[in-house]
Amino acid sequence: MAPKLLSLLLLLVVGFFAAVACSPLKTFNLLVPKDAGGARVAAGLPYGEGPRRRLDVYAPRVAGQGRPVVIFFYGGAWNSGTREGYGFVGQALAARGFVVVIPDYRLVPEVRYPAFIEDGAAAVRWAAAHAAEFGGDPRRIVLAGHSAGAYIAAMLSVDGRWLGSDRALVRGFAGLAGPYDFAPFDVAASREAFGRWPKAEETQPVTWAGAGDPPALLLVGDADRTVLPRNSEALSAKLRAAGVPARIVRYSGLGHVGVLTAIARPLRGRAPVLDDVARFVDEVTRGKPTP
Repeated sequence: MAPKLLSLLLLLVVGFFAAVACSPLKTFNLLVPKDAGGARVAAGLPYGEGPRRRLDVYAPRVAGQGRPVVIFFYGGAWNSGTREGYGFVGQALAARGFVVVIPDYRLVPEVRYPAFIEDGAAAVRWAAAHAAEFGGDPRRIVLAGHSAGAYIAAMLSVDGRWLGSDRALVRGFAGLAGPYDFAPFDVAASREAFGRWPKAEETQPVTWAGAGDPPALLLVGDADRTVLPRNSEALSAKLRAAGVPARIVRYSGLGHVGVLTAIARPLRGRAPVLDDVARFVDEVTRGKPTP
């Protein structure tokens, strides 16, 4: 298929997923060509009990040790999503020299807040215990995610209730189109996920952000109408006020799903999302893998 035709087809798929607000990206992932420099090296590994507590691992095809570890949480309004739709993310980041972990987590209506954060914490602890088996350095972990997944990564980064002393392993947080300051809950998905918690402010990353948190990279599309960029602005302001390095990168013309799908090979001309994330991971982990 000609590159231009493939890009057009993928944009149509992206448009569909944008219309349904972060539905699983299995079809997109099936169609998009992957980066040859990275590969899935493990699939469906359990990090806890139950079918939603499993993860996939991606790594560079060239063997190495001591590589930074990126744990990527996908989005889906806390009520949808599957790791099988994100191979294009795993392989893209692995091709840049990182070990990548993509976990599933329990969803609404099976669970409500804070169960999906607890699952995220369990996945991080799994990565800390097992990353070296795949060439990763458990002392150099970066949490990342898109949309609802960015929320999970943010809470694990700024709220010490979930990781405890293991939070010291987190060297940075990269959030794509994340909701960080969205109370009161004015849409059905957030009401279902968080509305039963007695104190709404306790569910918000901006409440917990402060001194000692890891550096943050917040990526937003200026055409995002699903999660408004003001969420990233609020979190960035709170972190910077506490002396934590936090940077917002705005991409012209990108919507909510476009910030994610720009990672895919045929759509990278739309925005340098992959380059920006990879540069950030290199900066905060400070070191190169051993050949």
